[in-house]
Amino acid sequence: MNALTDAQICNTVLIVDDEQGQLDSLSELMSLSGYEVSTARSGNEATRMLDENAYDTILLDLSMPDGDGYSVIDHVIDKAIHTKIVVVSGNTDFESTRSALKKGAYDFLKKPYVPDELLATVKNATNKKQLELANQTIHHKLEESEHLHRFIVDHSPDIVFMLDKEGRFTFLNDTVYQSLGFDKNELIGEHYSKLVASQSKDQAKYVFTERRSGQRKSRNVELKLKCSDDAEFRYFDTTSMSIDLNNSTIHGNGPIEGTYGVARDVTEKKQAQEMINYQAYHDMLTRLPNRALMEDRLNLAITHAVRNKQKLAVMFLDLDRFKWVNDTLGHAIGDRLLQSVSQRLENCLRKGDTLARFGGDEFALFLPNIHDEGDASIIADKILAELKEPFTVDDHDLYVTSSIGIAMYPDSGLTIETLIASADLAMYAAKGNGKNGYEFFDTSMNEASNARLTIERELRKALTTDDIKVCYQPQVAATSEKLVGFEALIRWEHPERGLIYPGDFIPIAEETGLILELGRYVLDRALADVKHWREEGLTNARVSINFSALQVQQDSFISEIVEALDKYGLPGAALEVEITENIIMNDMAQVIRKLRKLTTLGIKIAVDDFGTGYSSLSYLQQFPINTLKIDKSFVSSINVSDEGTSIVNAIVAMAKGLKLDLIAEGVETDPQLEYLKSLGCEAIQGYLFGKAEGAERTHELLSQVESGKDIRDLAVV
Repeated sequence: MNALTDAQICNTVLIVDDEQGQLDSLSELMSLSGYEVSTARSGNEATRMLDENAYDTILLDLSMPDGDGYSVIDHVIDKAIHTKIVVVSGNTDFESTRSALKKGAYDFLKKPYVPDELLATVKNATNKKQLELANQTIHHKLEESEHLHRFIVDHSPDIVFMLDKEGRFTFLNDTVYQSLGFDKNELIGEHYSKLVASQSKDQAKYVFTERRSGQRKSRNVELKLKCSDDAEFRYFDTTSMSIDLNNSTIHGNGPIEGTYGVARDVTEKKQAQEMINYQAYHDMLTRLPNRALMEDRLNLAITHAVRNKQKLAVMFLDLDRFKWVNDTLGHAIGDRLLQSVSQRLENCLRKGDTLARFGGDEFALFLPNIHDEGDASIIADKILAELKEPFTVDDHDLYVTSSIGIAMYPDSGLTIETLIASADLAMYAAKGNGKNGYEFFDTSMNEASNARLTIERELRKALTTDDIKVCYQPQVAATSEKLVGFEALIRWEHPERGLIYPGDFIPIAEETGLILELGRYVLDRALADVKHWREEGLTNARVSINFSALQVQQDSFISEIVEALDKYGLPGAALEVEITENIIMNDMAQVIRKLRKLTTLGIKIAVDDFGTGYSSLSYLQQFPINTLKIDKSFVSSINVSDEGTSIVNAIVAMAKGLKLDLIAEGVETDPQLEYLKSLGCEAIQGYLFGKAEGAERTHELLSQVESGKDIRDLAVV
């Protein structure tokens, strides 16, 4: 027992907290309010002080090192110390509060506390303690029940309720109004079914009417409760609320008297789970199913087709020229175009069909329960017709077509993977046949695919075995017929197939990304040859090199060219960079920046195959271009068709207007040469002056030209 008598106890308070700031704040508040204050930094220190001194009230934190608040409460109870404990803690979960109050705490205040509330609580505790000293008849359990019940009512964010054995509400806290919009007084005496949503009626009946005892008397279940029609205050628009219900049966001295429990709002949790599930199986841009959901549905459709001996079709769709829209107008416009395309594609679906976005500009569609290829053709034709009309996005009229590959089950494959792969191959066949159409899969496409894989594999090997050769075709001044440079062209000397021209392997190199390695190889070899020629005294040697769109897009495009020139100690004037007009339309701001950087190094820029692309003449004025190269298809039409000649005339006139140099490709006859001279074309390239030759033969040609020989006499066709 304490050394001091009860008569000596008067308005004293012991503050126990391990945070110095909290101790100082509480000490100042209580001292200014007339209390005699003592402090302790841990539970162990507090128990020692309680053994030596008497206090009216203890302000106690629960979580502390060196003895927590629960140990202090236990010490007070075990030693029968006459004091009142007010817990002041940041740990406000239901179980912590209940435990503290059940052990014997007078009240529980959460941090941060309201000073007036704290002072009133301490005053009440002190008065109560004095009354208890005078009258020990107040039952401790009633006190605990009173404060526990008050805390639940005042602080619980959950609906707390009690039912009688007939299922009628005997108690509800105010949270039922905050959550559901029902006043608790209108529900007292009502059956629980008044709050249960229709979809949960059967489950609720089982939960509330089943009588359980022992370890099984408590259970947790998820239900839906109805919201009041007047519940306008709710922060989401709904007629019901999802809850986690934890309830337990109430036992008296024997029979079950009813049920009590807690209902927690889990609507946001449910919505988050639903959103996560939705995102896992849908494309968030178009809201279409993604590949995972489509494959899941396709698996079920195949099972159904097997059981009923039916056919189905899988379509693979790729948008033609979508990349141009993305690169020219930006990804925001591209995304909105994809959304518009997906809406039109959905208009083509039958009931039971599934349209999915696989990523980028690729869509997939499967058609269950069809009879033959004719049924699939109807849908494919409908899709192509639907995409014919322009899409209007931000005042841009955009035209998009589609290449469609179709695989039939079971003819084109028996598994999901095989069907999708077959449809993909058929789609590439549609692209190869001019786009804006569809093709059905057949086995020959597998052979073509295998051939492409073989070429890819052997091309990778060729880059390591020196089978890729860089050849050079002369470029001459049209009037003087003097050599002005060479264009670097590549040939593949295959050990088994012989000579392979670029048209047979460059497209595959571009699709696989090998074009980057191939481009670096050509740049290095060509500049190495130019360095060698210049060291031999051929000081005017210059080479033009074609660069693909993928090369220009790389962040390292400029640095790789600069490093190659530095490697061989060559000036920028030794190199001319050739790009196609399609490249300059892709991400124009970046292309302009890169080309301007090249021109500051003395490198000339030429647009190759001019007239075959879709550039705008107004855009051409923005680019630092030096030369236009007239495509050989137009040159070959000179003196053959008026149309071809007119195109050449227009290109020459336009180049003069833009103050650009001109070089014509594919010049093979003197009449073509004379006509181009008459138009003012500066330079010529073609068989009339020689075909592309290897580095050694080109070196000989340069030497002979430097010695005064006519290049036309040296031409070997």
